[in-house]
Amino acid sequence: MRARDVMTSPVLTVGTSATAKEAAEILSSHGFTALPVTEEDRLVGIVTEADLIRDRVPPDPRNCRGEDPPHIDPGATVGAVMSTPAVGMAPGADVADVSSALVESGFRAMPIVDGGRVVGIVTRGDIVRVLARDDEAIRVDVRHRLGIYGGADRWTVRVDDGVVRITDAYDDETDRHVAVLLAQAVPGVVAAEVASDHEGSTR
Repeated sequence: MRARDVMTSPVLTVGTSATAKEAAEILSSHGFTALPVTEEDRLVGIVTEADLIRDRVPPDPRNCRGEDPPHIDPGATVGAVMSTPAVGMAPGADVADVSSALVESGFRAMPIVDGGRVVGIVTRGDIVRVLARDDEAIRVDVRHRLGIYGGADRWTVRVDDGVVRITDAYDDETDRHVAVLLAQAVPGVVAAEVASDHEGSTR
């Protein structure tokens, strides 16, 4: 499964000269957690919810106890608060690699770039929605791909909680390997195994 299979496209972006408040309004109104920041359509950073609230929420004056509250610049720009350098991944990136990058970076969204130009975005929520995909929809997609490869009547497909179990009417090691690869490329599949009618399962 590739980033292009799960990304949101086209994607909303924001420029470095936009105010932090404008970025916050976009995030709030669309339910996003992050926005790619671009200059001349090139990715230069990413602005997240954390970037927008960091040092920008004044303390309640009742807690200041006579001290002057810290100064906050209400006109701060996206360029001043964004996270940079920006990390982006290609449309052909493996979603497993995108998932790992999101977990390791702590970011909730990964810009998808083609030659530096932002073409989409993958969020943690996008990946969770793929993992939650209905088993029957997964089964139909797997059968379709296998049917193109080896004929619709050759394969029996069962899906339980995203785990695909395929039974092949024939006994060919190469075809079993290809069947696993085809199944694993279907959104929502977490594992796949193939068995022939004549032997136990082969992963």
